Amino acid sequence: MGGERIAEVERKTRETDIALRLALDGKGESSVATGIPFFDHMLTLFSRHGLIDLNLRAKGDIEVDYHHTVEDVGLVLGEAFKRALGDKKGIRRYGFFLLPMDECLAGIAVDLSNRPFLVYRVPPAPGYVRDFNVALVREFFQAFANAAGANLHAELKYGDEPHHVAESLFKCLGRALDQACERDPRMPGELPSTKGMLT
Repeated sequence: MGGERIAEVERKTRETDIALRLALDGKGESSVATGIPFFDHMLTLFSRHGLIDLNLRAKGDIEVDYHHTVEDVGLVLGEAFKRALGDKKGIRRYGFFLLPMDECLAGIAVDLSNRPFLVYRVPPAPGYVRDFNVALVREFFQAFANAAGANLHAELKYGDEPHHVAESLFKCLGRALDQACERDPRMPGELPSTKGMLT
């Protein structure tokens, strides 16, 4: 039912140069290099837990700040999801996951509706992991939601260790998107909308 759902996206600006390839129906294999080791780790976890094959190379002005690279990777990843899903016929559309990570509990709900919106209920400034400001996770989520056309709700129910906060959110996002992108065998070729369109 359906063909391979693969997309390649490139984005080059004065601040970043990004090339990404993903396969939605993968095994969670990844090769990620953004120049930001902790961000690479998070994207690798996202890929593994979402069973998304991901190849990503990014060069950014990280000597200035990590913000541009993190945000633009979110934009490119979101665009790749949108392209790989095509007309979205036959997908479940909605996904939800609740994920524990030591003292943290994160929840993600996503609707691949073509109506971008982000609700991000994570306490502000949870801290740094090495030199990575965990507040940048919100910028990644916002960029991804905008480019993917996703209604994305992220909540940290509790938890305080910065590494665990970020890890729980990225893993949870991968799991929720895997569910939302899954093909529903009961609706082959059907659009998951009573409107007859997603908009």
